Amino acid sequence: MEPVCNTSNHLVKSEDLNHHGTLYAGRSAEWFVEAGFIAAARIKPPDSIVCLKIHGMTFSRPVHCGEIITYNSKIIYAGTTSMVAFIDVWANQELVVKGFITFIHVDENSKPIPHGIVIEPSTEEDRKLQETAIALTRKK
Repeated sequence: MEPVCNTSNHLVKSEDLNHHGTLYAGRSAEWFVEAGFIAAARIKPPDSIVCLKIHGMTFSRPVHCGEIITYNSKIIYAGTTSMVAFIDVWANQELVVKGFITFIHVDENSKPIPHGIVIEPSTEEDRKLQETAIALTRKK
């Protein structure tokens, strides 16, 4: 299967800001995980997916009140029980955040179980993202 994608948008409001008047990283992390989770839930039922790890969420610039940000999430790699999402976040056609998240496919007792998914990159960019995702899942 090709990488599975999802796009979601958020309007940054005053309640989303930190003490500097920019998007609070915790709120962005919430939306970041949600975006990756939705992409994973397009493959497997939501009640069989749990978040294991955010591998990084790197900001390239602050996000301000009133900006509309777009979260593009893509399940780029699938291990035996895991799925890794790459998420990039854009505001005003500018990349503002990017990173990876690993989700685990679980049974009703929250024990990891195989999902049977194989992700085949369809572009050179996807191949590079998949290589990065594989390396991240192998780090201890």
